[in-house]
Amino acid sequence: MARPATGREFVEAAKEKIASAKTVEALRAAQALLLPLEFGMSLEQTAVIIGLSKSRTGKLRTRFQRIEAGAEQVKTKKGLRNHARMSLDEEVQFLAPFVAHAQAAGILPIHQLKAELERRVGGSVSTSTVYQLLRRHGWSKLAHHVKTDATAMHPSQRTAQKKNNPEA
Repeated sequence: MARPATGREFVEAAKEKIASAKTVEALRAAQALLLPLEFGMSLEQTAVIIGLSKSRTGKLRTRFQRIEAGAEQVKTKKGLRNHARMSLDEEVQFLAPFVAHAQAAGILPIHQLKAELERRVGGSVSTSTVYQLLRRHGWSKLAHHVKTDATAMHPSQRTAQKKNNPEA
């Protein structure tokens, strides 16, 4: 015989979440709690209805209850920055002078931003990391590469430029 479903104190919260859920994960979590309690379904039946495994459905029920009880926080994609080198607030402070200059000039030189970011974090940073940083804070539209003059180029770049443009 299966254990009786727990979490009756969260039924109203689950009904509200079902009505206002913005993600499939939030909807499924509320359904995983509500269906066994309101309709007497087993965990297996609930899993089939919400399209997950029995194990995952049980974990969703538990997590929903923990979130509603305040024992766990909702995790957002933005909050899962496992390899972050700066906090979001530090990133905003870091970008502020560049964004102010870019708004005045109309362009944000990526190479300067990349060099400053590398100096700040104390290691090399890929260009895609710089673009992701700008995208995260809504400034990707200002980002452009600034053409450099031939004297600042690496010798192999100058050779490639001459091959592509013989007049240079």
